[in-house]
Amino acid sequence: MARKTKLRRIESVSLPHHVVEIIMERLPVKSLLSFKAVSKQWKSTIESRFFQERQFKNRQQFGDQDVLMVSSTSLRTLVFGSLSSTSSSGKIPWGNETYLVCQSSVDGLVCLYDSHQPGFVVNPTTGWYRHLPLSRLQQLIIDLGYRYFELGHANFEPGFGKDEFTGTHKPVWLYNSFEIGLENATTCEVFDFSTNSWRYVTPSAPCRILGGFPTPVFVDGSLHWFTECKETKVLSFDLHTETFKITSKAPFNASHWDVLLCNLNNRLCVSKMNLSDQVIWSFNSFNKTWDKLWSIDINRTWLSFGFPTVSALSPLAIFVEKEKKKLLFYDRGYNHTLVIHDPETKSYDVALSDESIGYPVCYFPSLISI
Repeated sequence: MARKTKLRRIESVSLPHHVVEIIMERLPVKSLLSFKAVSKQWKSTIESRFFQERQFKNRQQFGDQDVLMVSSTSLRTLVFGSLSSTSSSGKIPWGNETYLVCQSSVDGLVCLYDSHQPGFVVNPTTGWYRHLPLSRLQQLIIDLGYRYFELGHANFEPGFGKDEFTGTHKPVWLYNSFEIGLENATTCEVFDFSTNSWRYVTPSAPCRILGGFPTPVFVDGSLHWFTECKETKVLSFDLHTETFKITSKAPFNASHWDVLLCNLNNRLCVSKMNLSDQVIWSFNSFNKTWDKLWSIDINRTWLSFGFPTVSALSPLAIFVEKEKKKLLFYDRGYNHTLVIHDPETKSYDVALSDESIGYPVCYFPSLISI
């Protein structure tokens, strides 16, 4: 009799499954991965795309991004606030090869690339990954060998984004055409996950883009590049319509090493390194103007830490620590240093500095795969 009473009590306090789902949406991804073993119903819920997207949106709304450091030997996650290092789950699919990482994460996924090797799209939280075959540009670079560099073709980096209407993820490679004997100003390749192949987009961008250090950034359904022209402009590629347009004139003229694009708090930002500072500008999409957002005192960072070394510093994220907004940025030169800047106290603190830490990208942990 006592056992039956206990069972009735347990049954009486059990929650409807839709309430359980609401609770689970607020839990960390790694906890949810463990909870898949609780029951078939929980497993089915956690593996459903609908639940995964709701859980991800909840994390975006109420949590900070983490920082993923991509190196030839590991994926290391740094948590905001403590910026303490934790080990990453899952296998490393690229062995001991060194890969770069697209600066935009999408739905907790990151895109790894190398000019001479197939790439990967990876979920660093779950360990899921998908192989990307060589693009036509990569195959051309391999076929030409050293002759490719003799052509004077700049290094062009891929972008990674998402069609916000269909939910389709798209790696994109945009590059100038003339030096490699192709027609038109640029050539654009988009990877199609449904066919597991790259395809050309026509017409491609009507103006040449700035190669080298400024890598494309994904913001609000579009990828963005700097143009290579007398007056630097921002070129945008809508991932739904797959069309190009000039978004705005940049608030400065750009060169290959002293400028960059970035996404801070889901706003398109540009930054330029000057003699004494590096200014970050945020694009106001309503009145099509640039607002000065932040300034980094590079005289001070150079005297204190020895950077920037060879190129502009990379702003990664704005986060809140003890009710104060702070900027996390990165020197991708010789120092490979992550730095936290407090604009109120005008302080600069090194969060991590090691040549082996690799390359950073900010992301929200998710359960999503493609």
